[in-house]
Amino acid sequence: MRTGERSGLSATDTHGILLRPEHAILQSSDALEWQSFYASHQREAPYAGSFSANEHHLIIVHMNGPVRIRRELSGERREARIGTGGLFILPAHRDFAVALLAPLETVHLYVHRTLIDAAVQELCRDDGSLVEFLPRMGEHDPLLEQLARLACTMMKEQQSDLFADSVARLIAAQLVRHHAIARHVELPRITGLQPSQMARVRALVAEKMEAPLSVDDLAREANLSPIHFGRQFKRTTGRAPYQYIIEQRVERARELLRSDLSIAEIAVRCGFTHQEHLTRIFGRITGITPAAYRRSIR
Repeated sequence: MRTGERSGLSATDTHGILLRPEHAILQSSDALEWQSFYASHQREAPYAGSFSANEHHLIIVHMNGPVRIRRELSGERREARIGTGGLFILPAHRDFAVALLAPLETVHLYVHRTLIDAAVQELCRDDGSLVEFLPRMGEHDPLLEQLARLACTMMKEQQSDLFADSVARLIAAQLVRHHAIARHVELPRITGLQPSQMARVRALVAEKMEAPLSVDDLAREANLSPIHFGRQFKRTTGRAPYQYIIEQRVERARELLRSDLSIAEIAVRCGFTHQEHLTRIFGRITGITPAAYRRSIR
């Protein structure tokens, strides 16, 4: 993602459930500078409250249960017993009230509205104003549950915004395809990128190694929409775009470790936010720290 395209999400951008003092936040993305979506993992104590509309969609995944939930939305009150993996989806721009009747462990996800808008534009025949997102209460979506658990791992490992952006796009596409009333387009066949497209993408990554590249940047270079590009890129390379960028950055770091540059300088030149970030990713991919690798080749 390019700096300035959108501001990052934090707890202050949420409906306020997470700010209630009775809840114990286990981990959140507040300090990770993720631009595309916000994630929080917490233990919620029983409570009841009313919340004003928000411009972003709220997805809550129950990590344990079952537990009883009451929800009031558009004058309709509903109560349900929701088990592990159950969803609570609250579309944007909707006031609501909720009561949690027993302790509960949850993951809250907020995808930036610009990614939702982009997914609607790419995946729907209808004008965005005609697409209606559906509230959910207790339904299951295996992909969203998997992505919520992945978000917990990402927060624990302090994953980069590049990874977070890719996950946010998956969530946005899933919301549009499976939790909205719209006329969906038929997705293009997955045939892979043309050699010329792949060559341009490789050249861009090599040229902009120090820059905060995003899927949007790579998709533009291939003259494809982001969702279509991601599917075609994976068919061609066997990996997601963010994985390819990270691998190329680590490979560049391996080359520069043969020089006399400091590891901190190498981290900057390879697009990592700081030396510790390089060390963590380099170790995950190669099984050795940059310092140890440098000693092994000298």
